[in-house]
Amino acid sequence: MQHDKVRIGILGCAKIARRSMAPAILQLPDRFELVAAASRDAAKASAFAGEFGCQPVTGYAELLARDDIDALYVPLPTGLHLEWVGRALAAGKHVYVEKSFAANHAQAEQLVAAARAQQCAAMEGYMFLHHRQQQVVAEWLQAGAVGELRHFHGSFGFPPLPADDFRYDAVLGGGALLDAAGYPLRAAHLFLGPDVAVRAATLRPLPAQGASIWGSAFLSDGAGVGASIAFGFDNFYQCRFELWGSRGKLVAERAYTAGPGFSPRLTLETADGLREQLVAPDNHFVAALSAFADAVADPAVRESQYRQILAQSRALQRLQDLAAGGDQ
Repeated sequence: MQHDKVRIGILGCAKIARRSMAPAILQLPDRFELVAAASRDAAKASAFAGEFGCQPVTGYAELLARDDIDALYVPLPTGLHLEWVGRALAAGKHVYVEKSFAANHAQAEQLVAAARAQQCAAMEGYMFLHHRQQQVVAEWLQAGAVGELRHFHGSFGFPPLPADDFRYDAVLGGGALLDAAGYPLRAAHLFLGPDVAVRAATLRPLPAQGASIWGSAFLSDGAGVGASIAFGFDNFYQCRFELWGSRGKLVAERAYTAGPGFSPRLTLETADGLREQLVAPDNHFVAALSAFADAVADPAVRESQYRQILAQSRALQRLQDLAAGGDQ
């Protein structure tokens, strides 16, 4: 790429693109130039592009064919990623892809192999990883706030979605497994390392659609530290994780969805009492995009992102297989 800025397009005018990602791109004018946005609907593309000062494109293939775009933000449903992320990589475009990166581990391997072959960055959209809340948690752990870590627990679930939401479609959205489960699972990888593995799991499917609606899993790192996650689309709202150690317990609230103006709470409980801290607001969409720009520029950062994608997809596949009784 022979340009100071990453020339980026948006492949699909989804709600998250309008609400969060396009505004975040515009907040990084030294790193990105928003060139165009594509929709299969011409009116939708025109409205979106008019709002964000870029060019409207009708049809996804038409956006991929442009030679004035280096990278794509892809907010399409997971079930469409194999085709459109694959076609984007074949066209030599770097890709920032909404989670889950692929519908299964085999597809993730295929797409990562294509990214490596094309020397393209590929990044999965878990923006919460880039919020300063996680940095503060890591600093507290490193300082010994909870002593030696014994267990991680993460939960992310919410009340039912609208009945026609694509995430209830097993083919398009993959249910709670490929949506809500990914957040606490990715947090477990963040704090326990990439070797933490799923040992047991359960999933509850919706009989009509076949998509998972809630579930849970137990993981361990092979050295005695365990983790549990719980997730769902038919749950009392939870968005948190806790790290339990030999000397204390650290709880992070609103761990996955802290908006740009929100201060998430950390609570440390030890024998000395309670300590609470509100983390300063942070825009994790902007921070994640900055990390994507780093991956575009640096092959070592790209390789790290490939490994993270594969570890996540492997764990989700293992969870699904164990819940189905396919690997006892």
